Amino acid sequence: MTRRLLIGFFVLLITAIAIGAGYFWYTFMSPYGYQPAETAVIDDRVPEQDVFVYGTLRYDWLRWVIMGTPADTRDATLKGYRRQDLDILPQADAEVPGEVLTVSPDALKALDRYERLGIRYTRESVKLEDGTIAWVYRRIPEQARAAAAQP
Repeated sequence: MTRRLLIGFFVLLITAIAIGAGYFWYTFMSPYGYQPAETAVIDDRVPEQDVFVYGTLRYDWLRWVIMGTPADTRDATLKGYRRQDLDILPQADAEVPGEVLTVSPDALKALDRYERLGIRYTRESVKLEDGTIAWVYRRIPEQARAAAAQP
């Protein structure tokens, strides 16, 4: 009885991992899971671009999985914004701590896909506290997303 339960548990675990990996591949890597609603600005002639991240993209392992390569990072601050849940909003006396990733054009395309550019987020250029110009992902307001989804 115990052996059967153990085998059943492992079969269930392997199935869950396979489904999770398939979902992740379909959503973030396959040519089928994402059609950008916004034309991304990516200049392939620029070998490296800076991206300011303030949420989940601060995790090294997640960036590695998404981009397929590690990224150089450094601590940074975005002044004039405050963090609210999954977004940053303008506020004169506030600041958002984060990191700057230096990425290739292909890695930037992978980040755009992860952030669902044009569907959930838009990518904007900002000036950081140290004077660096970097991309940042900002949440598209719910009502604008709903309007864009209607034919």
